[in-house]
Amino acid sequence: MRGLPAVHRLLSEPAIVAYEDSLGREAVKALAREALERGRAALSAGHAFDTERRLLADLEAAATAQLQPVINATGILVHTNLGRAPLARAALDAAELIGAGYSNLEYDLYDGRRGSRYERVSARLARLFGAEDALVVNNCAAAMLLLLDTFARGRECIVARSELVEIGGGFRIPDVLERSGARLVEIGTTNKARVADVARALSPQTALILRTHRSNFSLEGFVEELDARELAAFARRSGVMLVEDLGSGALLDMTAFGLPRERTVREALEEGVAVVAVSGDKLFGGPQCGMLLGSTLALGRMRGNPLLRALRVDKTTLAMLDATARSHESDATRLAIPLYAMLAASVDELQRRGEAVIARAGHGRLVATRAAVGGGALPGATLASMAIAIDTPDADGVARRLRSARTPVIARIEEALVLLDLRSVLAAEDMALADAIAAAL
Repeated sequence: MRGLPAVHRLLSEPAIVAYEDSLGREAVKALAREALERGRAALSAGHAFDTERRLLADLEAAATAQLQPVINATGILVHTNLGRAPLARAALDAAELIGAGYSNLEYDLYDGRRGSRYERVSARLARLFGAEDALVVNNCAAAMLLLLDTFARGRECIVARSELVEIGGGFRIPDVLERSGARLVEIGTTNKARVADVARALSPQTALILRTHRSNFSLEGFVEELDARELAAFARRSGVMLVEDLGSGALLDMTAFGLPRERTVREALEEGVAVVAVSGDKLFGGPQCGMLLGSTLALGRMRGNPLLRALRVDKTTLAMLDATARSHESDATRLAIPLYAMLAASVDELQRRGEAVIARAGHGRLVATRAAVGGGALPGATLASMAIAIDTPDADGVARRLRSARTPVIARIEEALVLLDLRSVLAAEDMALADAIAAAL
């Protein structure tokens, strides 16, 4: 046991002290004591134990488990596991400004009395998307829960079988319906659904007809989908609300960026959908939240639902969302949103950046590749990109060392090549990427 180091000696080792900045001294001390306890147990059982080496491994594991910036070189722009899309500088500045002190979050400066936390951003979102009104909750799943709880609790909701989707994290439309207290009524088949199917399913208990976005798959071949205008006209005649989970939140025609057409929120509303639910952090490029857009009457009822308080967003989210919405008000300012800057980057520009990274790193070669939007938007759609390819017999090892860089780099492996796709790397990260490549090799 005399061979075990004292806690104070471990805590004075430079390699161990280096972790105090990221973990804090108390956390480092606690891990040191745990390592010593394991050392005592191992020695008592007659086993060798290197306390310092084990402590350094524990510290490294704890440091990498913390929330920290990474470089996304996967080629997936809206990467759910990596925090979706980066936020615009204007959004971050707005969060700092409002979060650093007090604000008029729920205070009317003109009348000097309590006000609404939603009305400022709601008005801007309504204008931007062409809606009568808008409401914000903490994500799109929450938006659907609020909508269903308000209008369909204890009643029926009609959904086409081809739209009973499951997205990342096990989020399933049938489960949300069940949790909200609505009863699911399936219509059509896996590949075909018609308005006549909806008509046959209609009953006095029908509260809603729901359309949902296929966020992570597409149907091809012998298929037939519900026509939105025809369905909206049927819903109006029947006195039933038509609502839609549009998911990705497309504000504009994505073909401008070389991507397939994605139905926009404005189009859905013009076709007659009463309420549309979308994400604020997918194609909109803002903070995580759910946006409900539609008629003043419908959104007024949702504002009166006590569940809204449990789903509401905080002041910094509202500030970031409002700043992102302002950035969308012109084509020029939209490019300040990182997602749109990445989408707009030309292949020639990516090539020039890649050549500079390779020159600094001293490793790699450029290859043409395809990037994806990701995040449940535009399933299966890709756009031309350039990647730095690293030829190595140990692709897994190189990828692991890249993840251990000062700023971790997340790559993808294809056919034994480590690929670092530049379309999802921010231009400001290029030099850090080059240094990570050099260190990893």
